[in-house]
Amino acid sequence: MVVITLQRNKCIGCNYCVELAPKQFQMSKKDGKSVLLHAEEKKGFFTLKSKDYEILEPSQNASKACPVNIISVKHI
Repeated sequence: MVVITLQRNKCIGCNYCVELAPKQFQMSKKDGKSVLLHAEEKKGFFTLKSKDYEILEPSQNASKACPVNIISVKHI
């Protein structure tokens, strides 16, 4: 299982995550911050759990590129 977590309140809207993993991320038109698609929110953290391992590498690349280090990707 792939687990992706986004701490959205710290997002600066650089758009790297959307460029590298467009199936998981998009930018909000309301506030210009990243949105983790199909995620559940809990205390400011948005988490997506998926059995689709095709999203692992793009999500890891997005995590590495994030200048504020707010994307966590794990596979369990």
